[in-house]
Amino acid sequence: MIDIKDKKDCCGCNACGDICNQGAISFKTDEEGFWYPVVDTVLCTDCHLCERVCPILNLEKAKKHGQQYPKVYGGFHKNVTIRFDSTSGGVFSALANHIYKQNGYVSGAVFNDDWSVSNYISNNKRDLPRLRSSKYVQSNAEGLYRKIKKLLVAGEKVLACGSPCQMAALRTYLVRDYENLIIVDFLCRATNSPKAYRKYLDYLEETHGGKIIYIKAKNKDHGWRSLARKVVFDNGKVYYGEGHEDHYRRGYHGNYFERPSCYDCKFKGIPRISDITMGDFWGIDKIDPSLDHNLGTSMILANTDKGIKFVETIRSKMELKEFTLDDVLLGNRGPVMGNCCTEPKNLNRGAMFREMDTLRFDELAAKYFPEEKHGVGKKTLLKKSIKYLLKSMIHPCHFIRNLLWKLDSHVSGKINVYAHCAIDLHKGAKIKINNGILNIGVKKNRKSKVETRLFMDTNARLNIKGSRSLMYNSDIQVFKDAELSFGSGNCNSGLQIVCAEKISIGKETYIGRDVWIRDNNGGHTIVQAGYTNSAPVIIGDFCWIGSNVVIMKGVTIGEGSVIAANSVVTSNIPPHSLASGNPAQVISENITWVH
Repeated sequence: MIDIKDKKDCCGCNACGDICNQGAISFKTDEEGFWYPVVDTVLCTDCHLCERVCPILNLEKAKKHGQQYPKVYGGFHKNVTIRFDSTSGGVFSALANHIYKQNGYVSGAVFNDDWSVSNYISNNKRDLPRLRSSKYVQSNAEGLYRKIKKLLVAGEKVLACGSPCQMAALRTYLVRDYENLIIVDFLCRATNSPKAYRKYLDYLEETHGGKIIYIKAKNKDHGWRSLARKVVFDNGKVYYGEGHEDHYRRGYHGNYFERPSCYDCKFKGIPRISDITMGDFWGIDKIDPSLDHNLGTSMILANTDKGIKFVETIRSKMELKEFTLDDVLLGNRGPVMGNCCTEPKNLNRGAMFREMDTLRFDELAAKYFPEEKHGVGKKTLLKKSIKYLLKSMIHPCHFIRNLLWKLDSHVSGKINVYAHCAIDLHKGAKIKINNGILNIGVKKNRKSKVETRLFMDTNARLNIKGSRSLMYNSDIQVFKDAELSFGSGNCNSGLQIVCAEKISIGKETYIGRDVWIRDNNGGHTIVQAGYTNSAPVIIGDFCWIGSNVVIMKGVTIGEGSVIAANSVVTSNIPPHSLASGNPAQVISENITWVH
C-alpha cells in the first residue's frame, strides 16, 4: 500500500485514489493546506496498484515516451483577443479548439465557486475560457484519471492538460499510450499551497470591502511582463497586483509556500513526459522581437512524434517559428531543466504556516517575505542632486524654471520646463524619469503665451519611461496617492488628464489634440449596483489616439489600437483594433498602423 513517510515523496496528484477499486484511499489536508493519501487498512486488499500508479515511484516508466531533443516552436495565436486573454501566447486555446472541432474532450484546471481549483474535463468549447490561463495554486485531480481512461476506452479523442506531475500520473495510470490521447503539460516552477492562496484572497476581500467575482492570474492590461494579477470585486473595485508588489507572487517567487516535493521536482528536465509542453517564452524580445509585442508569446516543446504532428495541425491559427532548445533555455532554464525552486534558508516553515492562521496575509508577508527596499545614502543623494543640476544646465532657461518650481526635490531624472508653465507640486509628489527627458509646455509658436498646467497632490506620482513631450495648453492633474505613467512618445496640445487612482499610457503611444483622459467621475455618484467613482485607465504600447477623443474610467485600450477622432471610449478595446463612435465600437480588427 502507499505509505508516505516523507512529504517530499508525494506530489499530490491524486492518482492513487483513482486507481483504488476498494475506495480505501482518501486524502487528508495537512496544516500547510496540501493533501496526502490516507489508507483505510480495513478496506485495503494490499493489491499494490496505488504503488504502481505513483509517478514518483515509477518515474522512468513515465519518462519513456519523450524524445531526447524536442522540436521547439515559439509564437502566438493570430486572434489577438485570445492572445490577450491567455497566460502566454494562446497555444492552449489553439490546441483545445482543434480537439473540440473533432467532438473531443479537453481537460484542464478551473476555478470552483470558492476559488479553489479542480481539474475538469469537457467536450463543450464554451468551457474554454474557464480552462484557459494558469491558476498558480495546486488543483485537485480526484476522479480525473478514471474519467479520461473511460473516454479513451470508448474511443473518444482527449487532450489532457495539467502540471508535469499530474501528466506523469496519467501516464502511469493508463499504463500504455493511446492514439486518441494528446498529453500537454506546462513549464511549472512549483505548485502553491491552497491554504496560502485562500488566505491571500481573504486578505484582498477584507481590504477591498467586497467579494471576489473575477481573477486573472497574469492579466495583460498592463502588459505581459507586468505579471499583474487582476481581481474584481462585487462592489466594483479592481485590484492589480504587479510583480513583487503583490504579496502572493512575491511569496511564490521566493519559494515560501511551495509543496515540499517541488523543492526536488522529479518531472522537470529532458526528455519530457508529455507529448507537448507549453509555457512563457521569456527572452523572445532578444531572440526574435517580431514575436514579442509584450502581449504574451508561447514556447512550445513538441516532445513526441504525435506531439509534433498535432502542433503542425494548429499552424494556421498561430504565428509560429521554429527555434532551438538553447533559445528557450536563455529565459526558462529553471522551469525546463530544474533547480529553480530551492527552499528559503533560515525559514521556520512550521511557524510561518501556523501564523498563517492568525495573521492577515499582508502581515505574514511583512514578517516572512517582505518587499525589498533599496535605501539611498546621503552621498548617493548628493551625487544625484549634482548630476541633476548639471544635466538641467544644458538649457539655462530650463535650469532657472526648475529652480523656480523647486523641482530638484521632486524630480528624479531630466526634465525641461518651457515658458508659461504653472506647476504645483505638493508634499511627497514625485516625478521619476528613466532613460529619457520629460518636456513640459513645448510650443511651436514661441511667441504664444498659452499656459501649460501640472498639478500633483500629496504623494502623487508621475512616472516616465523614455522621452515624453507634453505640448502647450495641456492640463495634467494627479490627485493624492494617484499614479500617472507614460512611455516614450508625444502628446499634442490641449491634453486634459485627471488621474485619481491610476492611468498608464504605453510607449510610442501618440495622443492628438484636445484629448480627455480621466479615471474618475469627480466624486459624483450614480445610485446603481456595481457603480464606482474611479477605475484605472490602461492604454497599451503603440496606440494612436485621435483628436477630441474622450477616454473614461476603467477603460483598457490594447496594444497597437487606433481610436478615431471625436470618439468616446467607455469600454475596453482589444489590441490591434480600430474603434470609432460614441460610444466607441470596434470597426476593424487585427490592424497594423505605421508611425
